[in-house]
Amino acid sequence: MQFINLRAQQQKIKPEIDAAIARVLEHGQYIMGPEIGLVEQQLANFCGVKHAITCASGTDALVMALLSKKLDSADAIFVPTYTFAATAEAVVWSGAQPVFIDCLPDTYNMDPNSLSAAIKLAKKRGLNPVGIIPVDLFGQPVDYNNIGQIAKDNDLWIIADSAQSFGATYYGKKVGNLADITTTSFFPAKPLGCYGDGGAIFTNDDQTAEILKSIRIHGHGPDPTQYVRVGINGRFDTIQAAILIEKLKVFPEELEARQQLANTYSHGLQHIVNVPTVDTGNSSAWAQYTIKLPEGVERSRVIQDLKQAGVPSAIYYPWALHQQPVYKKYLTATGGSLPVSEGLIRQVFSLPMSGYVTQHEAKQVVSAVTKALECQQEMLASVEII
Repeated sequence: MQFINLRAQQQKIKPEIDAAIARVLEHGQYIMGPEIGLVEQQLANFCGVKHAITCASGTDALVMALLSKKLDSADAIFVPTYTFAATAEAVVWSGAQPVFIDCLPDTYNMDPNSLSAAIKLAKKRGLNPVGIIPVDLFGQPVDYNNIGQIAKDNDLWIIADSAQSFGATYYGKKVGNLADITTTSFFPAKPLGCYGDGGAIFTNDDQTAEILKSIRIHGHGPDPTQYVRVGINGRFDTIQAAILIEKLKVFPEELEARQQLANTYSHGLQHIVNVPTVDTGNSSAWAQYTIKLPEGVERSRVIQDLKQAGVPSAIYYPWALHQQPVYKKYLTATGGSLPVSEGLIRQVFSLPMSGYVTQHEAKQVVSAVTKALECQQEMLASVEII
């Protein structure tokens, strides 16, 4: 069993992928070829948004979005501490300062109360709050109504980091159309991934789209020999665009399969662990299926038992960002610890998730987790008796 089964998908659409690559090799436009415009239109249509601008990675998408803002060293941008490093590092690259926010104990997404406290503290410390980058962790959109109201009340913009949630919905609206700017990733392990690195930015604003297209190619203007702003080399490879076009065709059925797998896991595990919570009005893309173990259960032993049973797992994330050496100097919502995130990093881990986990494999996972927990409970009971 694989943690993320990319091989099964490749076997299913291999003729289409081979033909798509062959077309690119035939026309030879390896950079910004015709497939770029086509996949951008398809991505925009999928999300119901006006513009999709592809780029070289999900990290580049964040960097480009931030470069479209005018930022300086006193500007504060609020980011979750419980997520991947790219969200915070893009802020630092932009010249602004990240301020770390705690997460909710059930969805693991950004806590609006922690965000509000952080905005007040940042102002008190002499920083200039300008924006929020919420992360749709593990595939579920954040509470954009609540976060959006906080942003409006404090005159802040939102860049939605949807690297893990492309394909999800929030009250009927698809990710990509929930904020002024949305970024995503097409890293192979993501719900919609290519066979290399890649990303995209979504917006309904024409001017923002033109600025992002300029930033993507070194900041050039209408005359490509002139540079009107500082940019990056953020172009998406044509071959990867061709692959993504084919993968988009099977993406809706893969999302359904991911949901069915999550249902099987939750039904089988809800009585022994904390299974993921999906808020009313939301659907998840299930980038990961992450469970939280009961207090007192030794995670490393459970993971080892699963490995022996042939079930892979992964820990997202072993450290909160505000605990990482390079980010310790930055402000947190409390000015110190962020207790919910600090607790989660010791208790959670993720189970195999893709659109190609069979029901037999799903039941094998449920059985292995159940057995591992029962073994620990028996050990704990014997220790208490002694």
